[in-house]
Amino acid sequence: MSQVSDVSIANQGFSAFRTELNNIIGALNTTHLGTSAPSSLAAGSIWVDSSSSGTHTLKYYDGSDSITLCNINTSANTVDFIDSSVSAEVSGDSTPQLGGNLDTNSHNILIDDAHFIGDENGLEQIIFQTTGSAVNELEVTNAATGDPPILGASGETNVDLHLKPKGTGETVIGTGSANATLTTKGAHDLVLDTNSGTNSGTIQITDAANGDITLTPNGTGDVVLAGDTVKAGDSGAAATLTSNGAGTLTVTTGGTTDLILNTNGGTNSGTIQITDGANGAIDLTTNGTGAIKFNDMAYVPQQALTSSSNAVAWDSQSQSNAYHITTENTTFSAPSNGVEGAFICLEINYNGSHTIAWNTIFEFSASTEPTTTDTDAKTDIFVFRYNGAIWQEVGRTLNLSES
Repeated sequence: MSQVSDVSIANQGFSAFRTELNNIIGALNTTHLGTSAPSSLAAGSIWVDSSSSGTHTLKYYDGSDSITLCNINTSANTVDFIDSSVSAEVSGDSTPQLGGNLDTNSHNILIDDAHFIGDENGLEQIIFQTTGSAVNELEVTNAATGDPPILGASGETNVDLHLKPKGTGETVIGTGSANATLTTKGAHDLVLDTNSGTNSGTIQITDAANGDITLTPNGTGDVVLAGDTVKAGDSGAAATLTSNGAGTLTVTTGGTTDLILNTNGGTNSGTIQITDGANGAIDLTTNGTGAIKFNDMAYVPQQALTSSSNAVAWDSQSQSNAYHITTENTTFSAPSNGVEGAFICLEINYNGSHTIAWNTIFEFSASTEPTTTDTDAKTDIFVFRYNGAIWQEVGRTLNLSES
């Protein structure tokens, strides 16, 4: 102990004076070091408490109490200040540490450009990049039970939030252990586009009961469904493919492939197959013993046949239901594009007393050409079936009044 009972020197002989003076100087020199407060304390005195092993506690006496200022670790040679308002210069400390939470006391933390907050190994966790005269910034808001924390943009009235991968990296959402959902805050639509909407199509998910999902290409662009199989409808209702408004709905293939329509992935289903190719067919095929049913009238529009140089050319594929208004005596040539089993129908309207003759590919009852009416304002009707070689007559009605 290096303490004295008081620091006042009494009148005395020189030898005693010198001893008392040295004791007082020793106490001052050791800041009244001791395991308890010295009896010489007066308001304003500072002394060191050594009652705890390895620790010296610096205390200030205010006239009634000894107030602890700091703890000095005599083994680690460190000082822990007790009052949070005490500050110290740490620029010379290459490994400064906090003894508690850092309160900025309504001030900011300034970080140099391209510097970071690191982890416990000194590796980068967040790197800060500086923009001159910046007015927009990130804002992080924590949340109470049941609400998510918020990473938002702050600054001007309308500010985007930019998530920027590096190089060809991707922006990834989700935990990796559950489905991820991208949604809006509140009753608002979700709109996806590119380049802030410039020259971009959009996907708009409408927020509403029975809300639509609208896929809108930019300009004359297309909506491309690249999957091998595209499904429409839910499992409990019929699906409908329709046009948006009064526009024409076109369903086509992306290349030189057939278009096939069926149900249930083709299981127990008939098919409609549109063949891609010059003169390609459209095949309607029922499943098993099923039938092709027309609930309303089915018809083939009539096409006009004309006579040139006393002959009529007839395309059975595009003019299967044909009519001819006579202008001269004529012969019906062999129809082109015949397909075995096909039927063709011909209505002849006589516009004068013209005669009709037939190519030998037409076969009539008893192999005898009919005597056509050949009278003005009269009509004859013929029906033929192609057997793969000749057109066989299957019906005729002659001498009808022209209507």
